[in-house]
Amino acid sequence: MRNSYSEYTFTVTPRNPGTEILIAELDQVGFESFMENDTGVLAYIPSEEDHPAILSNINILNSIVFKVDYTVKTIPQKDWNTQWEGQYTPIEIGDTCRIRASFHPKKEVEYDIVINPKMAFGTGHHQTTHLMIQYILETSLENKTMLDMGCGTGVLSILASLKNAKSIDAVDIDRWSFKNTLENVDINNCQQISVYQGSARLLKGKQYDLIFANINRNILLNDMEAYARSLHKNGTLHLSGFYHKDLARIKAKAKTLDLRFKDYKKRDNWVAAAFVHQVV
Repeated sequence: MRNSYSEYTFTVTPRNPGTEILIAELDQVGFESFMENDTGVLAYIPSEEDHPAILSNINILNSIVFKVDYTVKTIPQKDWNTQWEGQYTPIEIGDTCRIRASFHPKKEVEYDIVINPKMAFGTGHHQTTHLMIQYILETSLENKTMLDMGCGTGVLSILASLKNAKSIDAVDIDRWSFKNTLENVDINNCQQISVYQGSARLLKGKQYDLIFANINRNILLNDMEAYARSLHKNGTLHLSGFYHKDLARIKAKAKTLDLRFKDYKKRDNWVAAAFVHQVV
């Protein structure tokens, strides 16, 4: 058990996309949890893994485009648990889907999902996860094969399982997300989900009816060709993790891969978009 956590409070100007860049860089050096707020983000790392040079490779701190200030304090394990549970509230999407932690009381809905986040991304609170959940709720998954790329906590895979998808591969390059997805899959008793740690290289030779990739713009652009190769003809690719201003660039890349733009959803300034793999 962790004895304590270091809490870094970052103020980021401009907040978007500065906060997104900062979180991506902090994740690479061992930070386990992030809570975005109106001015930036709170970032947490176990105290025993914190050290004076922990931020030495965080490039955005030296950027001339963004201004980033921060303070640090230590949170004892007992206080950490109380703080985390206090800030993690259940999410309800429409009248049918509710995402909660095991310490929340159960409420009768069609899709009751238990997610104990353990510092992984994807509780449903972020706009992009919310948008992808909306797409899954609208999609018939009966006997379909699905890929959940950048699975975070596994919430999209679990919802797809509850909607009777035939098989689901959940993939994330982050070790914490990989472990957390395994835990949440077990909690929700989802037998048809296989969980893998790795990148788009794992997709070689695999084919899916549906692909959901909620990562970030640059990774999506880099890996979209691999997604297209792994999608059945007339299969659907759902992408999120980018801003509305980036949609045109995403659409242009998709067009070169025989992926026909279908539609998109927007929440605040975040976007999720759907593309259909055209039959040539």
